[in-house]
Amino acid sequence: MLSLLLAAAAAQAPAALDGKWTVDLSSEPGKPYTQPMELALKADGTVTGSFYNSEIQAGRWKNDRGRLCASFRTSDGKGPYHSAVCLVGDGAVGQTWAEHRNFLFNWNAVRAAK
Repeated sequence: MLSLLLAAAAAQAPAALDGKWTVDLSSEPGKPYTQPMELALKADGTVTGSFYNSEIQAGRWKNDRGRLCASFRTSDGKGPYHSAVCLVGDGAVGQTWAEHRNFLFNWNAVRAAK
């Protein structure tokens, strides 16, 4: 019975992070720069979708310690980008690391307009 309840809770949890997002990648005040992110959190703990117009190659999500987060990998064709995102209220906060480009970038996201 407990395993059924846990499975049901896990299957329902990702809905809050699912969907289309607008990620704010601005690095200078007054110069907006946004990119799309679309996440689909599956009941088996995997993540699919896209970020910055690049398909998610591999990803996982978890709802633990009071927060729902996902981590995933994309590529620019030259190297991997490792991103993590957590739901915070109605928005999301995340970061992307690109070792081959020598940067770590913190970002915020809001639900994309419908």
